[in-house]
Amino acid sequence: MSELTLVIANMNYSSWSIRPYFILKHCGIPFRKTVVPLFQPDTPATLLAHSPAGKAPVLKDGATVVWESLAICEYLAERFPDRGLLPADAATRAHVRSISNEMHAGFGPMREVLAMNCQVRINRPSLAADIRDNITRIVEIWCDCRRRYGKAGDDGFLFGRFTIADAMYVPVVSRLITYSIELDGAAEAYRETIRNLPAYRAWEADAAAEPGRISQYDR
Repeated sequence: MSELTLVIANMNYSSWSIRPYFILKHCGIPFRKTVVPLFQPDTPATLLAHSPAGKAPVLKDGATVVWESLAICEYLAERFPDRGLLPADAATRAHVRSISNEMHAGFGPMREVLAMNCQVRINRPSLAADIRDNITRIVEIWCDCRRRYGKAGDDGFLFGRFTIADAMYVPVVSRLITYSIELDGAAEAYRETIRNLPAYRAWEADAAAEPGRISQYDR
């Protein structure tokens, strides 16, 4: 079996990179991590050397190269079927894919204004209506999944056990922590489930130790 290499951007800021990293780390899948700092003179050329899109993250599995976070998550689900990253039941699997794609393609206002930044804590800002709507929809997704699929004593994930959907929403957990967004009930319980996982703690620790800051994301 070939060694997996995950090429990612700055851990403090890269909401795209944390998703496949989280799957690999949480599932105990061995991999080598390569960090390509953003906004450096050689960044575009370095990323193009890893994938034709010239963006991170990128997963390398021998001669196979996969880019885009959701595509990598799907690839890992197929590559490691024993990890249960996609449910066996077709209807549940469709639900996982639906909310994963909704996250991948949507929530632009929240992403633009509430940038991912693991190293800071900011008192909750006055949020525009479109950002509040984004957060409301995310809370609806989380609570609906826990209501439909959660069981007493399970691991607290959206579908009871860890799936690619959980990985897709990890950056939202980080954002809601950074900007001190208040939650309650099932949504708060889910956020705490993710933030207390060893994989999340490992990402935060590496992000804190990371050299260099990106001023436009620290404002």
